[in-house]
Amino acid sequence: MLEKEKVYFEKTVIIGVISQYQTEEKLKEYLDELEFLTITAGGEVVKRFWQKMDRPNPKTFLGTGKMDEIAHYIKENNIITAIFDDELSPSQQKNISKILNCKILDRTNLILDIFAQRAETSYARTQVELAQCQYLLPRLSGMWTHLERQKGGIGLRGPGETEIETDRRIVRDRIALLKDKIKTIDKQMAIQRSNRGAMVRVSLVGYTNVGKSTLMNAVGKSDVFVENKLFATLDTTVRKVVIKNLPFLLSDTVGFIRKLPTQLVESFKSTLDEVREADLLLHVVDISHPDFEDHIESVNQILQDIKSNDKPTIMIFNKIDAYTHLVIDADDLITEKTSKHYTLEEWKKTWMHQLGEKNTLFISATEKENFEQFREVVYNAVREIHITRFPYNNFLYPDYKDALED
Repeated sequence: MLEKEKVYFEKTVIIGVISQYQTEEKLKEYLDELEFLTITAGGEVVKRFWQKMDRPNPKTFLGTGKMDEIAHYIKENNIITAIFDDELSPSQQKNISKILNCKILDRTNLILDIFAQRAETSYARTQVELAQCQYLLPRLSGMWTHLERQKGGIGLRGPGETEIETDRRIVRDRIALLKDKIKTIDKQMAIQRSNRGAMVRVSLVGYTNVGKSTLMNAVGKSDVFVENKLFATLDTTVRKVVIKNLPFLLSDTVGFIRKLPTQLVESFKSTLDEVREADLLLHVVDISHPDFEDHIESVNQILQDIKSNDKPTIMIFNKIDAYTHLVIDADDLITEKTSKHYTLEEWKKTWMHQLGEKNTLFISATEKENFEQFREVVYNAVREIHITRFPYNNFLYPDYKDALED
């Protein structure tokens, strides 16, 4: 009988800081997310370290004593990688590498590595490589001796493996080449978007791992890759969807995340163009996540950054089946009720209710719970946009005059 191949997980520690800008509770949330990112990348978090200080040390991020403690733990437990929750400067990364004597990554590098794993198409791979090169360029000094100790793994995919022998000039040339390649593809994609006709465009947006692709598959009858990991979808998928007698285009976009690297926002510009050019946004939220309100704020901030925050939006609170179980389990453990432990009905009576029934939905994409209401609300929103844009296009709507009067 053949033995199953043993799955190898890279032993890591994750590191953060409690500062005047980041409370202990907030740090715990960020480290939870950083651990999920690490698992997604193929790592195993063995221990967490943090230190309370006014601001990170400009040379070593943490204080000398804490760095010595981490270095001792890494040596004693054969830790391969140390991952910091905040982006490290090139000098910090260089100094920390000398002290800890292991692979050093920050949150940005980790996210870039996950994108490198997930990139399926040539376009996505080009976008990720551009972001990696832009991240790599200021960190070239002293990096090669650090990298030659490594044998691949988290943070060393893409340019990390293939461009070790390069110098700044070659990396700059590579960046210029990748930018030209992306410009060419962007033009092609712009032409494709212009050829889609006059159909209303609807775009799914939201934090990573909230169920956008599952919803896309359920509504559009498509076969978008779905997995309970962060950034399962990188490439934008566009499908023609028909609800009742009304066709429209539905696109699934890359998920957002807190502290999203600026390199990715820039290199994934064309992917975000689907959001910019959408007529209607479906903002999907994982209501079972304890920090879903922070996720909403992060998505809204990115929408503001790409000048798409003023578009008509329907808030879709997904995973209500998981939220119900979460509340039931929590009742046995928590004596003092907080906002994180409201029942679904109680949440509906809070600020969510102020959005209005037409702009708020509570569904389960996996269980297809409240799906008829979802289809009805989306249909009415798309229909309203279509009638406003084409008031005399009555072949779809025999009652279009009544709709205009409404």
